[in-house]
Amino acid sequence: MAHAADQARPDATAAEPEEARGPSSGQRSRGEIPDVPTVTRWNRMWKPFWALPAACVIGAVVLGILLPQWEEELGVTRLQYVFQGGPDGAREVLGTIASAMISVTGLVFSITMVVLQLASSQFTPRVLGGFLQYRVVQGTLGIFLSTFVFALTVTRYVRGDNEGEQFVPQLSVTLAFLMTLACVGFFLAFIHRITTSIQVSHVISRIGDRTLKLADVMYPELAAEEPAGFGPTWSPEPGTARVSPGALRHGVIVHVDYKGLARWAAEHDAVVTVDRPVGQFITEGQQVLGVWGVEELSEDEVRRLYSFLGLSSQREMKQDVAFGIRQLADIADRALSSGINDPTTAVQCLDELHRVLRRLVQRASPSPYIADADGQVRVVHDPQAINDLVDLAVLEIAHFGTDTMQVPQRLRMMLEDLLQVCAPRYRAGVERLLEGLPDPATEEEAAGGTSGGSSGLADSLR
Repeated sequence: MAHAADQARPDATAAEPEEARGPSSGQRSRGEIPDVPTVTRWNRMWKPFWALPAACVIGAVVLGILLPQWEEELGVTRLQYVFQGGPDGAREVLGTIASAMISVTGLVFSITMVVLQLASSQFTPRVLGGFLQYRVVQGTLGIFLSTFVFALTVTRYVRGDNEGEQFVPQLSVTLAFLMTLACVGFFLAFIHRITTSIQVSHVISRIGDRTLKLADVMYPELAAEEPAGFGPTWSPEPGTARVSPGALRHGVIVHVDYKGLARWAAEHDAVVTVDRPVGQFITEGQQVLGVWGVEELSEDEVRRLYSFLGLSSQREMKQDVAFGIRQLADIADRALSSGINDPTTAVQCLDELHRVLRRLVQRASPSPYIADADGQVRVVHDPQAINDLVDLAVLEIAHFGTDTMQVPQRLRMMLEDLLQVCAPRYRAGVERLLEGLPDPATEEEAAGGTSGGSSGLADSLR
């Protein structure tokens, strides 16, 4: 293994000289371990849609058991605002609360399903993950279910009747009433969230905000501030041993634990190559990770190595900036389809893509080489190239929007602005896209009735 070589693997060229200062990280040397978000066990535990409602139900059951017992040991409560009725009244209140809560829970669930179906058909199925992550929706289901369970649990501690020996857990009944008031508040918040979340402008803006936030993390270095000089590079020496274990399961790469990979490689004095970028699908047995400098790996080591690669059944915006751009492009493509024919929505998507791309083209592409504290390259990965992100945002929308009045004009305005602010290394790609657009004179002829006048971009993309 050698430093400062020309290439990392046969199909990858050496990195360009880059070193830049990020917006919040101070001076950051090229080749450092990327400070990108990783998935912890805590994150995985709370990821499912049912996790928060299930936690609320468990908490309600525990509270519904312990609080009445504590009240019975404490004796009669003489606080002014607690429930003062007898056993019959307590049973009636708790029964009414329980029946009402389970009925409204069904309504909340039905509304959620309708919104998911509407979002999938009107926007794109890839936005469903964002809807399911709304904590307001999860919290609403959680508070309704927990109130229902709490009321049922407390009911079993109400003993006697209004005439003889009796016990009424007054604090518990009062708490059930307060939880009902909380349910009303959550239901209002739920209705507000649902009515705003199905508006196309809100959906597009939310995707853009999440993409921009992730872009700042994945591409923190400003291209305009990079000094001259090479960061660490690597290529294998002739005869270096290499092991390429196959993937243990299939799925989309949603995150890579770069710190874990670098630590593992340092422990084994090896270099690990990640041959697929985040966001790509892999199958069982596919050779995604390569280990240079190691003769063989045990099954436990292979399992540990692939544990640093997070897989899922669908793409997620953990380290995948292209997924945010993909969602916006999909919404625009569907809006331009003959069945919907809504170019204004496509223009809204272009406005949001303009925000994202304007920031990206001013950032430095991350180095594919990750070194340890001693400057030894330990991981070689395949980051998402900014030029590819620009192409992803433009090409499909340009193809489907060629025959519209609004889309080519908005694309030209966006690309002309990107050309003014982009770093030199991205200029050729932006110019290529701009040259493929139909010129304004041709668009005027097409608007006046000349057929075929706005097909220049479509022809250039084929």
